[in-house]
Amino acid sequence: MSTRATSAIAEAVPISLCAREPYVPADRLVAEMVPPPRFDAVRFDTYVPDPQQPSQSAAVTALSSFAASLGGGAHASGSGRRRWFSRKPPAPAPVRGVYLDGGYGVGKTHLLASLWHATSAEPALKAFGTFVELTNLVGALGFQQTVQTLSGHRLLCIDEFELDDPGDTVLVSSLLRKLVEAGVALAATSNTLPGKLGEGRFASADFLREIQGLSAHFQPLRIDGQDYRHRGLPEAPMPYSDEVVAKSAYATDGSSLDDFPHLLDHLAKVHPSRYGALIDGVETVCLTDVGPVPDQSTALRLVVLADRLYDREVPVLASGQPFDRLFSEEMLNGGYRKKYFRAISRLTALARDAKGLTGR
Repeated sequence: MSTRATSAIAEAVPISLCAREPYVPADRLVAEMVPPPRFDAVRFDTYVPDPQQPSQSAAVTALSSFAASLGGGAHASGSGRRRWFSRKPPAPAPVRGVYLDGGYGVGKTHLLASLWHATSAEPALKAFGTFVELTNLVGALGFQQTVQTLSGHRLLCIDEFELDDPGDTVLVSSLLRKLVEAGVALAATSNTLPGKLGEGRFASADFLREIQGLSAHFQPLRIDGQDYRHRGLPEAPMPYSDEVVAKSAYATDGSSLDDFPHLLDHLAKVHPSRYGALIDGVETVCLTDVGPVPDQSTALRLVVLADRLYDREVPVLASGQPFDRLFSEEMLNGGYRKKYFRAISRLTALARDAKGLTGR
């Protein structure tokens, strides 16, 4: 066999995510706090409200006004020179945050990214990241350095704001309190109203007190509607055979090919903050032997990977069981159910995106 032919075969071998152990420096975590590639081009005028759901149009109007209120001036922190002899009581401080509450696939991330784009500030003065990415940033930089890094920003957008344990609650509430004091405007999305975050998961008085403190920073905006990722679209394809998945992986440039159980084991060895780097350069993820995840820790790691794949619009071609069978009934009825339903929705959309790769 010629050298050229041997090289061509080598180049055709799919990537293995299980063979990757990426290193992500802290400065990359900060630099990547921008809307993900899927939301590079979104704007308020590209959001298509459902005419049957007036709350969607109302949210666009409210967020457009909020972006305009941030303007291009200095921070809103500080009240200027105190008027010692004025009998007029000081005006209450304006709410410096908005909170988009709604179901899966109603366009909350689209609107959050649109707010980031519409805010009149240099990209270096506004940050966008998921709740997990924010906690990862604190882990990488330390609390004080994170406060210092973000305090000069005009806007912090937090996607998928769900508090899963008391430690994260205390950490993030303390961080946001410091940032609000510094004049940073806040915007967040989740599937739960601020005062209900964490409900049903932990019952400690300290935890509830922290939740109430967070709620005060946000003006809730309810967004109703059905999941646009599946609205009017055909059903996602059923899983393919191992042979079809492997053949597609070898025939598609930039594909990865991994056994699903082995990938789940590998995710335990890679910090979730590195899952984005894990799929750098991957155009399609091919998985064989997809089946139910064995435990909650594994399931939560899979949720983070699903989010990073969705952010980067990476199609997922799979064999085994459908994605709606990944999580047990106990998981889907537990405290993390919102995360799991989001992962199912996103992976199903990515499976639909991969349908054309099989040649069927």
